[in-house]
Amino acid sequence: MYIHGKDAENNFKNNNKFMKFLVVVQDLRMSGTSEGIVSRSFLSKLRIAYPESDIDVVYLKQYVSEDRLDLLPVNSIQSHVLNLKLPFFNFWLNKIYWRLFHVSLKERYIHKVYASYLKGMDSEQYDHVFIRSSGLNFETILGAKGLPILKRAIINFHDPYPLYWYPSSKVKLSKLELFRMKEMSEVVSQAKKCISSAGYMSQDLEYLYGSKKFFYTLPHQFCPKVFDFSDTTQVLKKTKRVVISYHGAIQFGRNIENLLDAYCGLLESNQVYRENTDFILRLKSSEKERLAEKYSKISNIIILDCLNFSNSSYEQIHETDITIILENGPLYCNILVGKAPFLANYNKPVLSISPIRSELRKIIKDEKYIANCNDKEEIKQKLESLILNRMNSEEPVYPFGDYFSNENFKKSLEEIMLS
Repeated sequence: MYIHGKDAENNFKNNNKFMKFLVVVQDLRMSGTSEGIVSRSFLSKLRIAYPESDIDVVYLKQYVSEDRLDLLPVNSIQSHVLNLKLPFFNFWLNKIYWRLFHVSLKERYIHKVYASYLKGMDSEQYDHVFIRSSGLNFETILGAKGLPILKRAIINFHDPYPLYWYPSSKVKLSKLELFRMKEMSEVVSQAKKCISSAGYMSQDLEYLYGSKKFFYTLPHQFCPKVFDFSDTTQVLKKTKRVVISYHGAIQFGRNIENLLDAYCGLLESNQVYRENTDFILRLKSSEKERLAEKYSKISNIIILDCLNFSNSSYEQIHETDITIILENGPLYCNILVGKAPFLANYNKPVLSISPIRSELRKIIKDEKYIANCNDKEEIKQKLESLILNRMNSEEPVYPFGDYFSNENFKKSLEEIMLS
């Protein structure tokens, strides 16, 4: 008998304690990758939402790594390191093949390697199956194409695919990119459901793939329970009353220079800021040396290398007063930066440097925590306001409201699974 409406919801809630989940993941690293951090947190939040359910994980990774899988609150986890090295003959054939036929033999080979693991999974024994990917190539999802598991899977888009459709991407629209789009379109049509981490991205992907199914939104999460924060050997201790910091990459139109120029303007305008503030940048970027040279005469701006997640977290939690978020730009950001749920967990002021249309503008309701990435004067005014507020108060603040709460996560997840 088909149960629908309120009856279906009540039936779901009465039986969800004992559900069985299968989660296929591509990255569970604790450092160097935002997807590893949010995938670990997804598993933890899933356990919090359904403490009595069974959660089985299959981890298909590309490299040998120490991932502290013992910290993950799951029933079982199978970890496989995949050999993705292209055979010698295929390597040379691919150089010619993709230019002539606009199809990558290398990508097809990699997808077949993933498929060899996915096709052996008995998805029928689970109530819900999630397939998550990592990076910009979506190998786990594309490897599931045409397999029985895909028909039962909720596939997760952490970024737009293919790369040409990533806002501010420098990739040109080629026939190879169109082929990639065609491949993913078939995957979308075969999947049980599709989700992404951002509302704008869900809308964009639904339109891009001409999908007959709704793209749901399940935001990134962060849960400190599944991380080891014991390493603090490289932490830079604060020496000023107010420390501003940015940790991360500069890519896809993220503009750090307008922010730094605005900060320099504050330093020039008032000796109080020169004596009482520092701006620490932990950059993962080829631009690091150029920026260090450009601002070398400004002693309040300190540009350093990135840290591992444990050290970086400690600095942002304990040694930073105002944390900077850079959204993609300059016109549009349809992704949710993985840093947002992490920062929401610690209730400190943030300043999001954002384009006029962006995902965070829908989440951050208080305008003092967000500034137009193209407007130096607005950035300067809002940064100054946050500095002055922080000089006078260290009370917790809530820029993200309850958007990343456990309750909202469960509500969003149940909407997806119930539909």
